[in-house]
Amino acid sequence: MLVLTAGIVASGVATAQVKTTGGLVQGTSIADGTIRVFKGIPYAAPPVGDLRWQAPGPVVPWQGVRDATVFGPACMQGKIFGDISFNDLSEDCLSLNLWTSAKAGERQPVMVWIHGGGFQAGGGSEPRHDGQAFARKGIVLVTINYRLGVFGFFAHPDLTRESGRNASGNYGLLDQVAALRWVQDNIAAFGGDPQNVTIFGESAGSFAVSALVASPLAKRLFHKAIGESGAFFSTGTLPLRPLAATEEQGARFASALGAESLGALRGKSAADVLAAAAKTQPGFSPNLDGYIMPEDVAAIYAAGRQNHVPLLAGWNADEIRQAVSLRPQKPTVQSFTEEMRKRFGDSADAILKAYPASSDAEALESLAAMSSDMFIGYATWKWIEVHLQTGQSPVYRYSFDRKIPVEPGTKVKGVPATSSDIGARHAGEIEYVFGALELSLPKVPWEPIDRKLSDAMTTYWGNFARTGNPNGNGLPAWPRYEAGSRRVLHLDEIIRDTADTRRPRYEALDVYATKQRAK
Repeated sequence: MLVLTAGIVASGVATAQVKTTGGLVQGTSIADGTIRVFKGIPYAAPPVGDLRWQAPGPVVPWQGVRDATVFGPACMQGKIFGDISFNDLSEDCLSLNLWTSAKAGERQPVMVWIHGGGFQAGGGSEPRHDGQAFARKGIVLVTINYRLGVFGFFAHPDLTRESGRNASGNYGLLDQVAALRWVQDNIAAFGGDPQNVTIFGESAGSFAVSALVASPLAKRLFHKAIGESGAFFSTGTLPLRPLAATEEQGARFASALGAESLGALRGKSAADVLAAAAKTQPGFSPNLDGYIMPEDVAAIYAAGRQNHVPLLAGWNADEIRQAVSLRPQKPTVQSFTEEMRKRFGDSADAILKAYPASSDAEALESLAAMSSDMFIGYATWKWIEVHLQTGQSPVYRYSFDRKIPVEPGTKVKGVPATSSDIGARHAGEIEYVFGALELSLPKVPWEPIDRKLSDAMTTYWGNFARTGNPNGNGLPAWPRYEAGSRRVLHLDEIIRDTADTRRPRYEALDVYATKQRAK
Protein backbone atom coordinates (compact mmCIF):
# COMPACT_ATOMS: atom_id res chain seq x y z
CA MET A 1 0.00 0.00 0.00
CA LEU A 2 1.34 3.41 -0.95
CA VAL A 3 1.92 5.66 2.05
CA LEU A 4 1.76 9.32 1.12
CA THR A 5 3.66 12.10 2.78
CA ALA A 6 2.47 15.68 3.05
CA GLY A 7 3.19 17.80 -0.01
CA ILE A 8 2.66 17.58 -3.74
CA VAL A 9 1.04 14.55 -5.34
CA ALA A 10 0.62 13.77 -9.03
CA SER A 11 -2.69 15.57 -9.51
CA GLY A 12 -2.43 18.47 -7.06
CA VAL A 13 -1.80 19.23 -3.40
CA ALA A 14 -2.29 16.39 -0.93
CA THR A 15 -5.24 16.71 1.45
CA ALA A 16 -5.23 16.00 5.12
CA GLN A 17 -5.72 12.35 5.92
CA VAL A 18 -9.29 11.18 6.55
CA LYS A 19 -10.16 8.14 8.63
CA THR A 20 -12.69 5.72 7.14
CA THR A 21 -13.90 2.32 8.33
CA GLY A 22 -11.26 0.75 6.07
CA GLY A 23 -8.39 2.96 7.13
CA LEU A 24 -6.82 6.33 6.38
CA VAL A 25 -7.15 7.89 2.93
CA GLN A 26 -5.47 10.90 1.39
CA GLY A 27 -6.79 12.69 -1.68
CA THR A 28 -6.10 15.84 -3.64
CA SER A 29 -6.92 19.46 -2.93
CA ILE A 30 -7.97 21.45 -6.02
CA ALA A 31 -9.57 24.79 -6.96
CA ASP A 32 -7.16 26.80 -4.79
CA GLY A 33 -7.72 24.41 -1.94
CA THR A 34 -11.49 24.92 -1.73
CA ILE A 35 -12.39 21.41 -2.94
CA ARG A 36 -11.03 18.07 -1.81
CA VAL A 37 -11.26 15.07 -4.11
CA PHE A 38 -10.91 11.43 -3.05
CA LYS A 39 -10.84 8.71 -5.69
CA GLY A 40 -10.92 4.93 -5.72
CA ILE A 41 -11.94 4.37 -2.09
CA PRO A 42 -13.09 0.75 -1.58
CA TYR A 43 -16.59 0.41 -0.14
CA ALA A 44 -16.70 -3.41 -0.13
CA ALA A 45 -14.39 -6.40 -0.39
CA PRO A 46 -13.07 -7.26 -3.87
CA PRO A 47 -15.69 -9.61 -5.44
CA VAL A 48 -13.10 -11.99 -6.83
CA GLY A 49 -12.36 -15.71 -6.50
CA ASP A 50 -14.88 -17.34 -4.16
CA LEU A 51 -16.58 -13.93 -3.71
CA ARG A 52 -17.55 -13.72 -7.40
CA TRP A 53 -21.39 -13.75 -7.53
CA GLN A 54 -21.80 -13.20 -3.82
CA ALA A 55 -23.29 -10.26 -1.98
CA PRO A 56 -20.66 -7.58 -1.32
CA GLY A 57 -18.64 -8.23 1.81
CA PRO A 58 -17.19 -5.67 4.23
CA VAL A 59 -14.18 -3.58 3.24
CA VAL A 60 -10.84 -5.28 3.83
CA PRO A 61 -8.92 -2.86 6.12
CA TRP A 62 -5.55 -1.59 4.98
CA GLN A 63 -2.44 -0.47 6.80
CA GLY A 64 -0.93 2.98 6.45
CA VAL A 65 -2.47 5.69 4.28
CA ARG A 66 -4.29 4.74 1.09
CA ASP A 67 -3.59 6.81 -2.01
CA ALA A 68 -6.98 8.26 -3.03
CA THR A 69 -5.70 10.41 -5.89
CA VAL A 70 -6.42 8.00 -8.75
CA PHE A 71 -9.72 6.50 -9.88
CA GLY A 72 -10.07 2.78 -9.30
CA PRO A 73 -10.61 0.49 -12.30
CA ALA A 74 -14.06 0.30 -13.85
CA CYS A 75 -16.00 -2.93 -13.46
CA MET A 76 -15.68 -5.56 -16.19
CA GLN A 77 -17.58 -4.57 -19.33
CA GLY A 78 -17.45 -4.64 -23.09
CA LYS A 79 -17.29 -1.65 -25.41
CA ILE A 80 -21.02 -1.36 -25.92
CA PHE A 81 -21.74 2.36 -26.15
CA GLY A 82 -19.80 4.95 -28.10
CA ASP A 83 -19.80 7.44 -25.25
CA ILE A 84 -18.62 4.95 -22.57
CA SER A 85 -15.18 3.39 -22.69
CA PHE A 86 -12.51 2.48 -20.13
CA ASN A 87 -9.00 1.16 -20.53
CA ASP A 88 -8.63 -0.02 -16.94
CA LEU A 89 -11.07 -2.84 -16.13
CA SER A 90 -11.10 -5.29 -13.24
CA GLU A 91 -13.37 -7.48 -11.15
CA ASP A 92 -11.81 -5.69 -8.17
CA CYS A 93 -13.81 -2.54 -8.87
CA LEU A 94 -16.08 -1.79 -5.91
CA SER A 95 -14.85 1.70 -5.21
CA LEU A 96 -16.29 5.19 -4.98
CA ASN A 97 -15.13 8.76 -5.50
CA LEU A 98 -16.15 11.95 -3.73
CA TRP A 99 -15.80 15.70 -4.02
CA THR A 100 -16.31 17.97 -1.01
CA SER A 101 -15.89 21.64 -0.12
CA ALA A 102 -17.01 21.13 3.48
CA LYS A 103 -14.97 22.72 6.22
CA ALA A 104 -14.39 21.27 9.66
CA GLY A 105 -17.65 20.79 11.51
CA GLU A 106 -19.89 21.23 8.46
CA ARG A 107 -22.60 18.78 7.51
CA GLN A 108 -23.36 19.33 3.85
CA PRO A 109 -26.06 17.50 1.86
CA VAL A 110 -24.84 14.38 0.07
CA MET A 111 -25.66 13.22 -3.45
CA VAL A 112 -24.80 9.69 -4.60
CA TRP A 113 -24.68 9.19 -8.38
CA ILE A 114 -25.60 5.82 -9.92
CA HIS A 115 -24.33 5.74 -13.49
CA GLY A 116 -26.21 4.45 -16.52
CA GLY A 117 -25.14 2.08 -19.26
CA GLY A 118 -27.92 -0.50 -19.46
CA PHE A 119 -26.46 -2.38 -16.43
CA GLN A 120 -23.77 -3.50 -18.88
CA ALA A 121 -21.33 -0.57 -19.00
CA GLY A 122 -20.28 2.65 -17.31
CA GLY A 123 -18.43 3.75 -14.21
CA GLY A 124 -18.20 6.45 -11.59
CA SER A 125 -15.04 7.87 -13.15
CA GLU A 126 -16.53 9.01 -16.46
CA PRO A 127 -15.37 12.62 -17.10
CA ARG A 128 -18.95 13.89 -17.37
CA HIS A 129 -19.56 12.72 -13.78
CA ASP A 130 -17.04 15.18 -12.35
CA GLY A 131 -18.29 16.49 -9.01
CA GLN A 132 -16.62 19.89 -8.82
CA ALA A 133 -19.70 21.94 -9.77
CA PHE A 134 -21.78 20.30 -7.03
CA ALA A 135 -18.97 20.72 -4.49
CA ARG A 136 -18.83 24.45 -5.28
CA LYS A 137 -22.54 24.63 -4.46
CA GLY A 138 -22.07 23.03 -1.04
CA ILE A 139 -22.90 19.42 -1.95
CA VAL A 140 -20.76 16.38 -1.12
CA LEU A 141 -20.89 14.45 -4.39
CA VAL A 142 -20.25 10.69 -4.48
CA THR A 143 -19.97 8.51 -7.61
CA ILE A 144 -19.80 4.73 -7.43
CA ASN A 145 -18.89 1.65 -9.42
CA TYR A 146 -21.13 -1.42 -9.23
CA ARG A 147 -20.86 -4.84 -10.86
CA LEU A 148 -22.23 -5.04 -14.38
CA GLY A 149 -23.56 -7.58 -16.85
CA VAL A 150 -22.71 -11.20 -16.13
CA PHE A 151 -20.65 -10.24 -13.05
CA GLY A 152 -23.44 -8.15 -11.56
CA PHE A 153 -26.62 -9.98 -12.55
CA PHE A 154 -25.86 -13.66 -13.14
CA ALA A 155 -28.42 -15.99 -11.53
CA HIS A 156 -28.03 -19.76 -11.18
CA PRO A 157 -29.85 -22.44 -9.15
CA ASP A 158 -26.66 -23.30 -7.24
CA LEU A 159 -26.07 -19.63 -6.41
CA THR A 160 -29.64 -19.40 -5.16
CA ARG A 161 -29.10 -22.40 -2.87
CA GLU A 162 -25.72 -21.11 -1.71
CA SER A 163 -26.98 -17.62 -0.85
CA GLY A 164 -28.90 -18.46 2.32
CA ARG A 165 -31.60 -16.08 1.05
CA ASN A 166 -33.01 -18.27 -1.72
CA ALA A 167 -31.94 -15.59 -4.20
CA SER A 168 -29.30 -14.96 -6.84
CA GLY A 169 -28.50 -12.26 -9.33
CA ASN A 170 -28.83 -8.55 -8.48
CA TYR A 171 -25.29 -8.31 -7.12
CA GLY A 172 -24.98 -4.94 -8.83
CA LEU A 173 -28.00 -3.63 -6.90
CA LEU A 174 -26.60 -5.09 -3.68
CA ASP A 175 -23.36 -3.22 -4.43
CA GLN A 176 -25.35 0.02 -4.59
CA VAL A 177 -26.87 -0.72 -1.19
CA ALA A 178 -23.39 -1.47 0.19
CA ALA A 179 -22.13 1.87 -1.14
CA LEU A 180 -25.02 3.65 0.57
CA ARG A 181 -24.18 1.89 3.83
CA TRP A 182 -20.58 3.06 3.42
CA VAL A 183 -21.90 6.60 3.02
CA GLN A 184 -23.89 6.27 6.24
CA ASP A 185 -20.79 5.07 8.11
CA ASN A 186 -18.19 7.41 6.63
CA ILE A 187 -19.53 10.51 4.95
CA ALA A 188 -19.47 12.65 8.11
CA ALA A 189 -15.67 12.40 8.07
CA PHE A 190 -15.73 14.23 4.71
CA GLY A 191 -18.17 16.92 5.87
CA GLY A 192 -21.34 15.23 4.63
CA ASP A 193 -24.62 14.74 6.46
CA PRO A 194 -25.59 11.05 6.63
CA GLN A 195 -29.13 12.14 7.45
CA ASN A 196 -29.48 14.09 4.21
CA VAL A 197 -28.56 11.76 1.34
CA THR A 198 -30.02 11.95 -2.18
CA ILE A 199 -29.60 9.15 -4.70
CA PHE A 200 -29.73 10.08 -8.37
CA GLY A 201 -29.04 8.33 -11.63
CA GLU A 202 -29.63 8.32 -15.37
CA SER A 203 -30.97 5.58 -17.66
CA ALA A 204 -30.03 2.28 -15.95
CA GLY A 205 -29.02 4.42 -12.98
CA SER A 206 -32.54 5.85 -12.90
CA PHE A 207 -33.99 2.34 -13.16
CA ALA A 208 -31.81 1.51 -10.15
CA VAL A 209 -33.10 4.54 -8.25
CA SER A 210 -36.70 3.42 -8.86
CA ALA A 211 -35.74 -0.03 -7.52
CA LEU A 212 -33.94 1.31 -4.45
CA VAL A 213 -36.92 3.49 -3.59
CA ALA A 214 -38.98 0.28 -3.73
CA SER A 215 -36.56 -2.03 -1.91
CA PRO A 216 -36.86 -2.64 1.84
CA LEU A 217 -33.08 -3.25 1.96
CA ALA A 218 -32.45 0.41 1.12
CA LYS A 219 -34.80 1.83 3.73
CA ARG A 220 -33.33 4.78 5.67
CA LEU A 221 -30.11 4.72 3.61
CA PHE A 222 -31.22 7.81 1.64
CA HIS A 223 -33.78 10.56 2.02
CA LYS A 224 -34.53 11.89 -1.48
CA ALA A 225 -34.41 10.50 -5.01
CA ILE A 226 -33.80 11.89 -8.50
CA GLY A 227 -34.48 9.86 -11.64
CA GLU A 228 -33.30 10.89 -15.09
CA SER A 229 -34.86 8.86 -17.92
CA GLY A 230 -35.83 5.44 -16.70
CA ALA A 231 -37.80 3.28 -14.25
CA PHE A 232 -38.84 -0.36 -13.79
CA PHE A 233 -42.41 0.29 -14.94
CA SER A 234 -42.42 -1.34 -18.36
CA THR A 235 -42.17 -4.82 -19.85
CA GLY A 236 -40.09 -3.38 -22.69
CA THR A 237 -36.79 -1.71 -21.75
CA LEU A 238 -34.88 -3.65 -19.06
CA PRO A 239 -37.77 -5.81 -17.79
CA LEU A 240 -37.45 -7.48 -14.39
CA ARG A 241 -37.62 -11.17 -15.24
CA PRO A 242 -38.60 -13.83 -12.68
CA LEU A 243 -35.80 -15.52 -10.76
CA ALA A 244 -36.62 -18.92 -12.30
CA ALA A 245 -36.21 -17.58 -15.83
CA THR A 246 -32.85 -16.01 -15.06
CA GLU A 247 -31.69 -19.15 -13.24
CA GLU A 248 -32.50 -21.15 -16.36
CA GLN A 249 -30.55 -18.67 -18.47
CA GLY A 250 -27.63 -18.94 -16.03
CA ALA A 251 -27.63 -22.74 -16.17
CA ARG A 252 -27.49 -22.65 -19.97
CA PHE A 253 -24.64 -20.14 -19.81
CA ALA A 254 -22.66 -22.31 -17.39
CA SER A 255 -23.09 -25.37 -19.62
CA ALA A 256 -21.94 -23.41 -22.66
CA LEU A 257 -18.84 -22.42 -20.69
CA GLY A 258 -18.21 -26.05 -19.81
CA ALA A 259 -18.53 -25.28 -16.09
CA GLU A 260 -20.65 -27.80 -14.21
CA SER A 261 -20.06 -26.40 -10.71
CA LEU A 262 -19.76 -23.02 -9.00
CA GLY A 263 -16.10 -23.75 -8.40
CA ALA A 264 -15.54 -24.26 -12.10
CA LEU A 265 -17.48 -21.10 -12.92
CA ARG A 266 -15.45 -19.08 -10.46
CA GLY A 267 -12.30 -20.61 -11.80
CA LYS A 268 -12.87 -19.12 -15.24
CA SER A 269 -10.95 -15.95 -15.97
CA ALA A 270 -12.89 -12.71 -15.97
CA ALA A 271 -11.97 -12.17 -19.61
CA ASP A 272 -13.34 -15.58 -20.62
CA VAL A 273 -16.59 -15.00 -18.72
CA LEU A 274 -17.01 -11.56 -20.27
CA ALA A 275 -16.35 -12.87 -23.78
CA ALA A 276 -18.89 -15.67 -23.37
CA ALA A 277 -21.49 -13.29 -21.95
CA ALA A 278 -21.15 -11.05 -25.00
CA LYS A 279 -22.76 -13.86 -27.03
CA THR A 280 -25.69 -14.34 -24.64
CA GLN A 281 -29.11 -12.90 -25.43
CA PRO A 282 -30.86 -11.45 -23.59
CA GLY A 283 -28.04 -9.98 -21.53
CA PHE A 284 -27.75 -10.25 -17.78
CA SER A 285 -29.72 -7.59 -15.92
CA PRO A 286 -31.69 -7.20 -12.64
CA ASN A 287 -34.31 -9.82 -11.81
CA LEU A 288 -37.10 -10.47 -9.33
CA ASP A 289 -34.87 -12.26 -6.85
CA GLY A 290 -37.27 -12.15 -3.89
CA TYR A 291 -34.66 -10.44 -1.72
CA ILE A 292 -33.57 -6.96 -2.72
CA MET A 293 -36.53 -7.08 -5.11
CA PRO A 294 -39.18 -8.97 -3.09
CA GLU A 295 -41.77 -8.44 -5.82
CA ASP A 296 -42.31 -6.45 -8.98
CA VAL A 297 -41.35 -2.79 -8.56
CA ALA A 298 -44.67 -1.56 -9.97
CA ALA A 299 -46.60 -3.75 -7.51
CA ILE A 300 -44.63 -2.36 -4.55
CA TYR A 301 -45.44 1.22 -5.54
CA ALA A 302 -49.08 0.42 -6.33
CA ALA A 303 -49.49 -0.92 -2.80
CA GLY A 304 -47.77 2.15 -1.32
CA ARG A 305 -44.96 0.05 0.17
CA GLN A 306 -42.11 2.04 -1.39
CA ASN A 307 -39.79 4.26 0.65
CA HIS A 308 -41.70 7.51 0.91
CA VAL A 309 -39.12 10.08 -0.11
CA PRO A 310 -39.36 13.28 -2.18
CA LEU A 311 -38.92 12.53 -5.88
CA LEU A 312 -37.62 14.69 -8.72
CA ALA A 313 -37.80 12.92 -12.06
CA GLY A 314 -38.23 13.37 -15.78
CA TRP A 315 -36.80 12.53 -19.16
CA ASN A 316 -35.56 14.09 -22.38
CA ALA A 317 -37.90 15.28 -25.09
CA ASP A 318 -36.15 13.36 -27.89
CA GLU A 319 -34.69 10.30 -26.17
CA ILE A 320 -34.08 8.35 -29.38
CA ARG A 321 -35.44 10.70 -32.04
CA GLN A 322 -32.33 10.16 -34.16
CA ALA A 323 -33.25 6.50 -34.66
CA VAL A 324 -36.27 7.71 -36.64
CA SER A 325 -35.14 11.02 -38.15
CA LEU A 326 -31.86 9.65 -39.54
CA ARG A 327 -32.99 6.32 -40.92
CA PRO A 328 -33.04 6.10 -44.72
CA GLN A 329 -36.67 4.99 -44.97
CA LYS A 330 -38.82 7.76 -43.48
CA PRO A 331 -42.33 6.95 -42.19
CA THR A 332 -45.36 7.94 -44.23
CA VAL A 333 -48.98 8.29 -43.19
CA GLN A 334 -49.69 4.86 -44.61
CA SER A 335 -46.65 3.06 -43.19
CA PHE A 336 -47.08 4.63 -39.74
CA THR A 337 -50.78 3.79 -39.59
CA GLU A 338 -50.16 0.21 -40.70
CA GLU A 339 -47.35 -0.20 -38.16
CA MET A 340 -49.54 1.10 -35.32
CA ARG A 341 -52.43 -1.22 -36.22
CA LYS A 342 -50.11 -4.21 -36.41
CA ARG A 343 -48.35 -3.35 -33.15
CA PHE A 344 -51.27 -2.26 -30.97
CA GLY A 345 -54.22 -4.25 -32.33
CA ASP A 346 -57.52 -3.21 -30.79
CA SER A 347 -55.76 -0.32 -29.00
CA ALA A 348 -54.55 1.20 -32.28
CA ASP A 349 -57.38 3.75 -32.65
CA ALA A 350 -56.58 5.27 -29.26
CA ILE A 351 -52.86 5.23 -30.02
CA LEU A 352 -53.36 6.94 -33.39
CA LYS A 353 -55.45 9.63 -31.73
CA ALA A 354 -52.62 10.31 -29.27
CA TYR A 355 -49.95 10.07 -31.98
CA PRO A 356 -51.65 11.58 -35.06
CA ALA A 357 -50.36 11.24 -38.61
CA SER A 358 -52.35 13.48 -40.96
CA SER A 359 -49.25 14.09 -43.08
CA ASP A 360 -45.90 12.40 -43.67
CA ALA A 361 -44.17 15.11 -41.64
CA GLU A 362 -46.54 14.54 -38.73
CA ALA A 363 -46.05 10.78 -39.06
CA LEU A 364 -42.29 11.26 -38.59
CA GLU A 365 -42.84 13.42 -35.50
CA SER A 366 -45.31 10.94 -34.02
CA LEU A 367 -43.04 7.97 -34.65
CA ALA A 368 -40.09 9.81 -33.09
CA ALA A 369 -42.22 10.67 -30.06
CA MET A 370 -43.59 7.15 -29.72
CA SER A 371 -40.13 5.58 -30.03
CA SER A 372 -38.85 7.76 -27.20
CA ASP A 373 -41.95 7.14 -25.09
CA MET A 374 -41.80 3.37 -25.49
CA PHE A 375 -38.06 3.40 -24.77
CA ILE A 376 -38.04 5.61 -21.67
CA GLY A 377 -40.80 8.22 -21.43
CA TYR A 378 -43.81 6.09 -20.54
CA ALA A 379 -42.06 4.09 -17.81
CA THR A 380 -40.68 7.24 -16.17
CA TRP A 381 -44.10 8.90 -16.38
CA LYS A 382 -45.73 5.86 -14.77
CA TRP A 383 -43.19 5.92 -11.92
CA ILE A 384 -43.89 9.59 -11.24
CA GLU A 385 -47.66 9.07 -11.39
CA VAL A 386 -47.72 6.07 -9.05
CA HIS A 387 -45.33 7.66 -6.55
CA LEU A 388 -47.59 10.72 -6.57
CA GLN A 389 -50.77 8.69 -6.10
CA THR A 390 -49.52 6.30 -3.40
CA GLY A 391 -46.72 8.31 -1.83
CA GLN A 392 -46.57 10.81 0.98
CA SER A 393 -43.85 13.12 -0.29
CA PRO A 394 -43.41 15.98 -2.79
CA VAL A 395 -42.92 15.17 -6.47
CA TYR A 396 -41.31 17.39 -9.11
CA ARG A 397 -41.27 16.58 -12.82
CA TYR A 398 -39.11 17.98 -15.62
CA SER A 399 -38.72 17.68 -19.37
CA PHE A 400 -35.24 18.34 -20.76
CA ASP A 401 -35.98 20.01 -24.10
CA ARG A 402 -32.70 21.62 -25.15
CA LYS A 403 -31.73 20.61 -28.68
CA ILE A 404 -28.06 19.96 -28.03
CA PRO A 405 -25.74 21.75 -30.49
CA VAL A 406 -24.12 19.56 -33.12
CA GLU A 407 -20.82 20.36 -34.83
CA PRO A 408 -21.32 21.03 -38.58
CA GLY A 409 -20.48 17.90 -40.54
CA THR A 410 -21.31 15.57 -37.65
CA LYS A 411 -22.40 12.13 -38.76
CA VAL A 412 -24.43 9.59 -36.78
CA LYS A 413 -23.90 6.07 -38.15
CA GLY A 414 -22.61 7.64 -41.33
CA VAL A 415 -25.57 9.98 -41.82
CA PRO A 416 -25.13 13.78 -41.58
CA ALA A 417 -26.96 15.06 -38.50
CA THR A 418 -28.18 18.39 -37.14
CA SER A 419 -29.41 19.36 -33.70
CA SER A 420 -32.98 19.14 -35.04
CA ASP A 421 -32.38 15.54 -36.11
CA ILE A 422 -31.00 14.53 -32.72
CA GLY A 423 -32.77 16.98 -30.42
CA ALA A 424 -32.71 16.53 -26.65
CA ARG A 425 -31.19 13.06 -26.89
CA HIS A 426 -30.91 10.25 -24.38
CA ALA A 427 -28.21 10.97 -21.76
CA GLY A 428 -27.72 14.46 -23.18
CA GLU A 429 -28.66 16.11 -19.90
CA ILE A 430 -25.84 14.53 -17.86
CA GLU A 431 -23.19 17.14 -18.67
CA TYR A 432 -25.71 19.89 -17.87
CA VAL A 433 -26.62 18.38 -14.50
CA PHE A 434 -22.96 18.02 -13.49
CA GLY A 435 -21.89 21.42 -14.82
CA ALA A 436 -19.38 19.46 -16.87
CA LEU A 437 -20.05 20.66 -20.43
CA GLU A 438 -16.37 21.10 -21.21
CA LEU A 439 -15.68 17.50 -20.18
CA SER A 440 -18.14 15.94 -22.62
CA LEU A 441 -16.98 13.36 -25.13
CA PRO A 442 -17.25 13.82 -28.04
CA LYS A 443 -16.76 17.58 -27.91
CA VAL A 444 -19.83 19.74 -28.47
CA PRO A 445 -19.92 23.37 -29.72
CA TRP A 446 -21.58 24.68 -26.57
CA GLU A 447 -23.25 28.09 -26.63
CA PRO A 448 -23.62 30.62 -23.77
CA ILE A 449 -27.21 29.48 -23.23
CA ASP A 450 -25.98 25.93 -22.58
CA ARG A 451 -23.70 27.15 -19.77
CA LYS A 452 -26.54 29.16 -18.28
CA LEU A 453 -28.92 26.19 -18.45
CA SER A 454 -26.29 23.88 -16.98
CA ASP A 455 -25.73 26.17 -13.99
CA ALA A 456 -29.49 26.34 -13.43
CA MET A 457 -29.85 22.55 -13.53
CA THR A 458 -26.96 21.95 -11.12
CA THR A 459 -28.54 24.50 -8.79
CA TYR A 460 -32.04 22.96 -9.04
CA TRP A 461 -30.63 19.48 -8.33
CA GLY A 462 -28.53 20.81 -5.44
CA ASN A 463 -31.45 22.71 -3.93
CA PHE A 464 -33.57 19.57 -4.04
CA ALA A 465 -30.82 17.57 -2.34
CA ARG A 466 -30.56 20.24 0.35
CA THR A 467 -34.25 20.69 1.19
CA GLY A 468 -36.45 18.41 -0.93
CA ASN A 469 -37.51 21.47 -2.94
CA PRO A 470 -35.59 22.51 -6.10
CA ASN A 471 -36.62 26.17 -5.88
CA GLY A 472 -34.45 29.07 -4.78
CA ASN A 473 -31.38 31.07 -5.80
CA GLY A 474 -33.41 33.28 -8.15
CA LEU A 475 -34.31 30.42 -10.51
CA PRO A 476 -37.62 30.28 -12.41
CA ALA A 477 -40.25 28.74 -10.14
CA TRP A 478 -40.66 24.95 -10.33
CA PRO A 479 -44.17 24.01 -9.15
CA ARG A 480 -44.83 20.69 -7.46
CA TYR A 481 -46.31 17.98 -9.64
CA GLU A 482 -49.71 17.46 -8.03
CA ALA A 483 -53.03 15.85 -8.84
CA GLY A 484 -55.22 18.49 -10.43
CA SER A 485 -52.37 20.60 -11.82
CA ARG A 486 -49.49 18.34 -12.89
CA ARG A 487 -47.10 21.13 -13.85
CA VAL A 488 -43.93 20.18 -15.73
CA LEU A 489 -40.75 22.27 -15.77
CA HIS A 490 -39.27 22.52 -19.26
CA LEU A 491 -35.49 22.90 -19.25
CA ASP A 492 -34.58 24.73 -22.43
CA GLU A 493 -33.23 28.06 -23.67
CA ILE A 494 -36.10 29.54 -21.69
CA ILE A 495 -36.98 27.65 -18.50
CA ARG A 496 -40.72 27.59 -17.93
CA ASP A 497 -43.44 25.41 -16.48
CA THR A 498 -46.53 24.25 -18.34
CA ALA A 499 -49.40 21.86 -17.92
CA ASP A 500 -48.65 18.30 -19.04
CA THR A 501 -49.56 18.62 -22.71
CA ARG A 502 -48.21 15.15 -23.49
CA ARG A 503 -50.41 13.37 -20.99
CA PRO A 504 -52.81 11.91 -23.61
CA ARG A 505 -49.87 9.99 -25.11
CA TYR A 506 -48.95 8.32 -21.84
CA GLU A 507 -52.57 7.61 -20.89
CA ALA A 508 -53.10 5.84 -24.23
CA LEU A 509 -49.95 3.78 -23.71
CA ASP A 510 -51.02 3.06 -20.13
CA VAL A 511 -54.34 1.60 -21.25
CA TYR A 512 -52.49 -0.63 -23.70
CA ALA A 513 -49.87 -1.65 -21.10
CA THR A 514 -52.60 -2.49 -18.57
CA LYS A 515 -54.25 -4.79 -21.10
CA GLN A 516 -50.93 -6.49 -21.81
CA ARG A 517 -50.22 -7.09 -18.12
CA ALA A 518 -53.66 -8.63 -17.69
CA LYS A 519 -52.98 -11.29 -20.35
